[in-house]
Amino acid sequence: MFRPAYLDLSLAELADRAVDAVASLAECRACPRDCAVDRLANKWSACKTGRHAVVSSAFAHFGEEDCLRGWLGSGTIFFAHCNLRCVFCQNYDISQGVPPGTDREVTTAPELAAMMLTLQSMGCHNINFVTPEHVVPQVLEALPIAVESGLTLPIVYNTSAYDALESLAWLDGIVDIYMPDFKFWSPERARAYMKAADYPEAARAAVKEMHRQVGPLVMDADGLAQRGVLLRHLVMPGLLDETRSILEWIAEELGTDTYVNLMAQYYPAGKVTADRYPELGRRLDAGEFEEAQEIAAELGLRRLDERRQC
Repeated sequence: MFRPAYLDLSLAELADRAVDAVASLAECRACPRDCAVDRLANKWSACKTGRHAVVSSAFAHFGEEDCLRGWLGSGTIFFAHCNLRCVFCQNYDISQGVPPGTDREVTTAPELAAMMLTLQSMGCHNINFVTPEHVVPQVLEALPIAVESGLTLPIVYNTSAYDALESLAWLDGIVDIYMPDFKFWSPERARAYMKAADYPEAARAAVKEMHRQVGPLVMDADGLAQRGVLLRHLVMPGLLDETRSILEWIAEELGTDTYVNLMAQYYPAGKVTADRYPELGRRLDAGEFEEAQEIAAELGLRRLDERRQC
């Protein structure tokens, strides 16, 4: 029977990591923004999140990859706010649209632990933290509480890949499945569309560290993910050069056995309008997605995600 990585650590080790991570919030560098604000004093900067995390929703999610959702769903916890400013964000109301302190209450460590245990009691196959880059200390603070109360599910770290290496070091031996979404290769487009010119460099470093920790994705006999990296890439209209550069890097740096989900569901959202970012104002053509798949095949990437009907 599969045993999550964090169960090989003592409660004391988990608690010690949590203490160190939470203490770092006094001069926060939990993500590459390096804002250095005192979040322990409930101050905030780019991520709009103070001392405690803000959870937008927690539920059994059936929209994830088959190897995560299985037949009972992925136990998904969506954190509000984000350390990126993607102009095309399809969850704009959660990530950027609502200022802090308006209609969302914070989630304390015991409350976050209780959410994990509730999802486990529902039969979910894993605990799937979505947009956790800015709340790694808060996740670590909640984990020993949940483990002491019986948490035994694998942990999925579902990220935009704008992660600090220090945060990933705290997660080493705790996260079972890393699911980064590598969005852009060029600093110019990252600056224009995400307001983070350093994103490509940070993402490359983060994904390599994730792969070092857990390796290629491993599944059990039922097709459920147990451990490893599942890498996502959203193919965007008119930007197949970005796709090619990212896939080339994956094949060369991580290997052709990397599990990759090429996503075709882009649509204009967030701040994209006819007047603002008009070049992104259309859906992806079928031919563009086929070309992205051909690029992956050409590079020898053989483990592409395929979706069955839910």
